[in-house]
Amino acid sequence: MLRFFSNSGIFLPFRPLIKEKLNQGITLVVDRYAFSGVAFTGAKENFSLEWCKQPDVGLPKPDLILFLQLSPSEAAKRGDFGNERYEYSSFQEKVLQRFYHLMEDKTLNWKVIDASKSIEDLHNEIKSFAEEVMREAQYKPIGELWN
Repeated sequence: MLRFFSNSGIFLPFRPLIKEKLNQGITLVVDRYAFSGVAFTGAKENFSLEWCKQPDVGLPKPDLILFLQLSPSEAAKRGDFGNERYEYSSFQEKVLQRFYHLMEDKTLNWKVIDASKSIEDLHNEIKSFAEEVMREAQYKPIGELWN
């Protein structure tokens, strides 16, 4: 059984369904689970990371969190960079610092991947991490996030 996750309190209503699927041995790959919402909100003025975590406390804990990291200069070279609300360097740096702070939690399995690699190399690295955690997570109980 594999549990992958990654965007904020929107998953709370789905907690029972997520747990049901996991208990059935179904692998879930979830983009931007709790961590993205916490990091982006925490990068704004007057929001602590601890406060930002509260809506997601008790969600199923991920077995693996893949963080695809790309330098701001590399990101700026990609099409349409800067067209979204928070795509400016100073805010992105704050978000990155919040992610680094979240990565300090040694109860979570973070893997940082250099996103400037080729698609094929990224695929192979992600596949390798996924296969390894699928073997390891098969017999582990489902944990709870931030409890």
